[in-house]
Amino acid sequence: MVLILAVTCAVAVGNIYFPQAIGPLVAAGLHVSPDAAAVVVTATQVGYTAGMVLLVPLGDRIPHRSLLVPLLALSGMALLAAGCAPALPPLIAASALVGLTTVGAQIVGPLAAGLVAPDRRGAVIGTLLSGSTGGMLLARTFSGTLGEWLGWRAPYLIAAALALILATVLAFTVPATTPSARRPYAALLAESLRLLRTEPELRRSCLYQATVFAGFSAVWTCLALLLAGPAYGLGAQAVGMLALVGAATMLCTPFAGRLVDRHGPDPVNLVCMLGVLVSAAILTAGSRGGPLGLAALTLGTLLLDVAMQSGMVANQARVYALRPDARSRLNTAYMTCAYLGGSAGSWLGVRLWSLAGWWGVCALVALLAALALAATCRRPPGRSRLVSPAGTEVSSGTEPRPRRRGSDGEGRRPAPACQRAASRWNTKVGIESSRSTADRVHILVVGSATPHRGEACGPSPPPKPTVPLTTPSAVPEEASRVSGRRPGSCWPCPRSSP
Repeated sequence: MVLILAVTCAVAVGNIYFPQAIGPLVAAGLHVSPDAAAVVVTATQVGYTAGMVLLVPLGDRIPHRSLLVPLLALSGMALLAAGCAPALPPLIAASALVGLTTVGAQIVGPLAAGLVAPDRRGAVIGTLLSGSTGGMLLARTFSGTLGEWLGWRAPYLIAAALALILATVLAFTVPATTPSARRPYAALLAESLRLLRTEPELRRSCLYQATVFAGFSAVWTCLALLLAGPAYGLGAQAVGMLALVGAATMLCTPFAGRLVDRHGPDPVNLVCMLGVLVSAAILTAGSRGGPLGLAALTLGTLLLDVAMQSGMVANQARVYALRPDARSRLNTAYMTCAYLGGSAGSWLGVRLWSLAGWWGVCALVALLAALALAATCRRPPGRSRLVSPAGTEVSSGTEPRPRRRGSDGEGRRPAPACQRAASRWNTKVGIESSRSTADRVHILVVGSATPHRGEACGPSPPPKPTVPLTTPSAVPEEASRVSGRRPGSCWPCPRSSP
């Protein structure tokens, strides 16, 4: 089942990225300028962002199979329409619909998190992220190759067939799930913002991923400019070959998931942030050019990819453990913040490239990683709701606190047995009182400053008496009708009574 869900993530993510490789072919086939053909990629990205905000929260209100299968079918039909588009405007409209409906990877994540045991959640998230990474890399490679052989329409038609076949498979393999929320649609949309405001662990995960993903986007946006510049003089194909090095992350993310299951997300996040800092230092050597500079770019981008993807595994494990009844809404808030950070990183990277060159881009990556590390160091000590392999709630990245013998869950010693028994006795004793203005009967709790036999038994704190008590140590005459005790007798001490 996990393998099928990983393939679903690969197909869904691949539908977003494969149009980037066939932009020139679209421009030549439809007889438009390359800048106009680039609007197809923009329309897909805009539709994907809208789908995350508008459709992913429905995963908490609609059963996952009933939501995932229609979305894949709609995505397949939109891809089919794009592959048959006679002109650029219909292609742009179909591409926006493709992006809107290809949010299956964001629905599969919460689905898988609810199907597996807590001690395997990190490993499963890592496997799904490997599928997403593979879909992103292979979609760019194969779409360009198929486009050159069979034309720009072939990748759209093949992607449509894959989406429709996968929708049919998932209709029979995805287990039935129960929705965790019955709120109106408008309330679900507003819930993601409310969760950002009320869940500090969600804000922390969003900050970590937004900063690291911003540096990742800045590097890959400016890498093509560096390779095409005078230092290397290479073409766009070199960027594609360098991106294939990131396929190693497909093997690293499941391992990172197992580390999260064993040690918690915080240590993995810390190692990933340090890895981003080291990658920034290595990438600075890429400005020198030559074989040494190319080796530095290869090693630096590989380390950056592994750190970013492994950190995403840790962040998603933390987010999914917060509230099992709102995983889709939590994922919407998390992924929206991550993509906003990536967009901001691309914009800042281009600006710094024009001002300071490749050194400025590497400095931006180091600054963003330092910002995430500073947020980690300033985080006040506290418990985050993460489920341990034993199924208990533990602090993220820490061991469970031992419980002191004879104490409750917060470390406080309970009250003496006599006080607990006296409190239970006082709550059982009542007085029937009637009111002249209504025919209602109220049972009022009687409290009394009761003397106990023995110095260890202190008096119970008396609530406000509801009837006058002439003798605190004696059973009131009204209470004797309820308790069955003889008026004037003393309250028993539970510790000294047989």
